[in-house]
Amino acid sequence: MSPGPFGTTTAPRGLLQRFRAAPVDVADLHDVAVQLLPRLASARLHLGLVRRPGAGTVLHVEEDERVQRVALTDLADDMSRAGVPGTAAGITAALRSWVERRPVTDAAAAASGIAVLDWVDRSETAVGWSVVVVRGDLAVAWVPSPAARTAELHRVRSASTGRAHEVPLQVRVEGPLALFSHRTVPVLASAALVAPELMLQRIATTGLALPDMHVVVTPHRPVACADPGVARRLAGQTSEASVTLPWRSVVDLPWL
Repeated sequence: MSPGPFGTTTAPRGLLQRFRAAPVDVADLHDVAVQLLPRLASARLHLGLVRRPGAGTVLHVEEDERVQRVALTDLADDMSRAGVPGTAAGITAALRSWVERRPVTDAAAAASGIAVLDWVDRSETAVGWSVVVVRGDLAVAWVPSPAARTAELHRVRSASTGRAHEVPLQVRVEGPLALFSHRTVPVLASAALVAPELMLQRIATTGLALPDMHVVVTPHRPVACADPGVARRLAGQTSEASVTLPWRSVVDLPWL
């Protein structure tokens, strides 16, 4: 299960709901925001609280072409539903995570975007190429703004493909499998697939030969490489959704 907007996962429904943490208080969230937001702001990222007479306070986030406004009452309710502890430390961690997950600007994608594979839609039956920007241990997908022109889309995607070559990945061989992974940002494992021929060469240096390599892709997980039969068995043995592809077809996948 992927973390939500506050770095938490939703707990299963059932008896444990009786023991949920106390709701996040709006006043406590306000106090945390006053202290934290100036430390997270930068020359391009503007964060602030705006008081609306008769309508409460909103959190204003502005970075290049991206502008967000969310009522503190709504944000506190969302945190409570996500199980965020109502302590200063819990609220601080959740608010920091929320800001880190803000939309990626076109300029940020152009400057530091990396090409990876991600699900095409919520049905998780197909994958495509996406551009992500890494913020700490988090990778946030870029959704082009309405102002982004076709030429700009091409430049960003081309540059992100080039950066994918430079992502440091670990390779581990387990029997007939080779696993590509990233130490801290799992989704970056699929960056290797921009150059599957280099993957084959790197695997060969371990002593494992995969002339007809197929890859088992589960976004946000290590990429498994194996012969076709082994790859199919591996995909059938896991409960997670995955896509199995011959290595030659990976570079032709669509952009999201």
